[in-house]
Amino acid sequence: MKNFDQLLGRVVAEAAQSDRIQPPISEEELEKAEQLLGFHLHPLLAALYRNVGNGGFGPMDSLLSLLDPHPDDEDSVVQSYLGRIPPEGTDTWWSWPKGVLPILDWGCAMFACVDCRSEDGTVLLFDPNAISGQDLSRAWFVDAGSLAEWLETWLAGQGWYEENAVDGDFDMALWTDASSRL
Repeated sequence: MKNFDQLLGRVVAEAAQSDRIQPPISEEELEKAEQLLGFHLHPLLAALYRNVGNGGFGPMDSLLSLLDPHPDDEDSVVQSYLGRIPPEGTDTWWSWPKGVLPILDWGCAMFACVDCRSEDGTVLLFDPNAISGQDLSRAWFVDAGSLAEWLETWLAGQGWYEENAVDGDFDMALWTDASSRL
């Protein structure tokens, strides 16, 4: 496992400025969430929830809480993920990649997601507004190659979502694994 202590320290300092931050979760709450999900969170994502807070920080102070929704949010990470996984045997064109957690609701049905199956915790942008027809693979973009990189971008105030960002400066590539994971 990589050592994220320095990055976590910087995130803690920045998150302390948020008026939405929730207290960190316990080890028991993390285990409950992972049991409900059926897989482990990416180690850095788990560390954020255990050491920084249970949501309410990050870009737009809007990281979703893990288990219980923040009063300003509709769903928690667990609720949002489980609500997007169609029941086994369901005949539907809609699918959601297993192990990809929606962690931040950008609005307009767009989500920042962490691929907990990738070693680096690739951060994906799910934007269903980008698709035509029923090809969901066209709705998945790579926002950052890793969760650590995504956090560094946020800490530097350089994300595509920042007020001072210029449209067109952020050309995200399609997530090449989308077709095989949906």
